[in-house]
Amino acid sequence: MSLKASDLARRHRVDDGKSFRLETVDPGDTNGVDVEKAEAKDLLEECRKSLGKLQERLYAEGKSAVLMVFQAMDAGGKDSAIEHVMSGINPQGCDVTSFKQPGPVALKHDFLWRHAVALPERGRIGIHNRSHYEEVLVVRVHPEILEGRAIPQDTIDEDFWKRRFKDIRAFERHLSNSGTAVVKVFFHISKDEQARRFLDRIDEPEKNWKFSLGDVEERKHWDAYMAAYEDMIRNTARDYAPWFVVPANNKWYARLVVSALLQDAMERIDPQFPQVDEDFLRRMHEARDALARDAAPAGRKEKKT
Repeated sequence: MSLKASDLARRHRVDDGKSFRLETVDPGDTNGVDVEKAEAKDLLEECRKSLGKLQERLYAEGKSAVLMVFQAMDAGGKDSAIEHVMSGINPQGCDVTSFKQPGPVALKHDFLWRHAVALPERGRIGIHNRSHYEEVLVVRVHPEILEGRAIPQDTIDEDFWKRRFKDIRAFERHLSNSGTAVVKVFFHISKDEQARRFLDRIDEPEKNWKFSLGDVEERKHWDAYMAAYEDMIRNTARDYAPWFVVPANNKWYARLVVSALLQDAMERIDPQFPQVDEDFLRRMHEARDALARDAAPAGRKEKKT
C-alpha cells in the first residue's frame, strides 16, 4: 500500500500533549521512508499536484484559512521548508511572515498582538516563521527579558507561564472556531546536527551570511530550550491546534512531511468551488453568446458545441 499524506501527518501529530516526551522522538528518524525509493518520490509528487488544486478551491470558497506555525532551534530547516512548500502552491495565495525580536510598537501591545495582525485572510494560507511561541521559549530561557517589557511586574510570579499557555490555547481555539486551521510544526534536530550545519555556514563562503555568533551563544542553553519546547508542546498540543514534531536531521524528510501536513490540513477542510444559481447560469450563457458574436471573425459563424 502506498504512503499517503494523511498517514505521514498522523505519525507526527500530537493533539494531547499531557504525556508527551521529547526524548521519544529521534531527530534522525525517517519512519522507514527512503528518499531514493519510489514511495517518497510518489508522495512528494502527489503533494505538489494536490496542493495547487486544494489552494485554488480554498481561495474560491473563501470561508476558511490555514495558519502554519514553524518553530525550530537555529539551523533547524524552517526557511528551506518554506521555500519547498511554496514551490507547490501559488505565491499569490500565501503569506509568509518572519518574526524577529519585537520592536517598540509591538512592545506596547500584548504578546499576541503582532501575530494576530499577521493572520491569513479567509481563503489564504499563512506561514509564521517563528511565532507567538517565542514568548514561551526564548523569553522563558532568558526571563530577564521580561524586566524590559511593559507588563505589570507583579504578574511575573510562579503561575506566569501557566497563564501564557492558557492565553495561547484560548487564542488558537478562537482561530479554530473562526475557520482557521492551525498547523504547528516543530522541526526537531539534534545538537550534533546543528553543529554540522553551523560548520557548513562557516566553511562555505556562500553561506557565511547565514552564520551568527548569537546562534552559537544560544546553543549553550540547549538543554533549557529542549525543556521549554517539551513543556510548550505538553501545554498547547490540542485537537483543535495540534503540534507536529517532525524529525528534521534529514532535510528532505522534513520537507516531505511539511508538504504532507499542509495537504492533509486542506483535505480536512475540503473546500469547494462556489455553486451558482440557475438565474446566474442563464445570464452567464447570454453573456457568452454576446461575447462569441463579438469574437467571431467577419464572415464566419461560431461552431456549435
